[in-house]
Amino acid sequence: MTTMKDRLRIVPEFRPDEYDRYRELVFGNLERRLERWQPEQVELELSVNERDTNSQRTVLNCWIAGLPKIVGTSTEEDLDKAVVEVRNDVRRQVNRLVTRKEDARNRGER
Repeated sequence: MTTMKDRLRIVPEFRPDEYDRYRELVFGNLERRLERWQPEQVELELSVNERDTNSQRTVLNCWIAGLPKIVGTSTEEDLDKAVVEVRNDVRRQVNRLVTRKEDARNRGER
């Protein structure tokens, strides 16, 4: 059975020995928010561009069936902090989209 954590792809800029730690960080408080969808409805991708440079940028892309693409970004140099920032950014955006969708449904809109 597929779990939500299985839906996270970590790109090669991260080292394989880091995958478990960053997978745990990504799902810290995001997994509960994503529980309303089946794992097959969610795709996540964590990447870091220009790692260990002043231009480093961490990105968490999130695709959820029925919603627009969600992108969290961070320029934090510390990767642990950056991953937490992108996770929190994606969570906030998911909350906002879900709230809008529920508000529209309550008003009878589609």
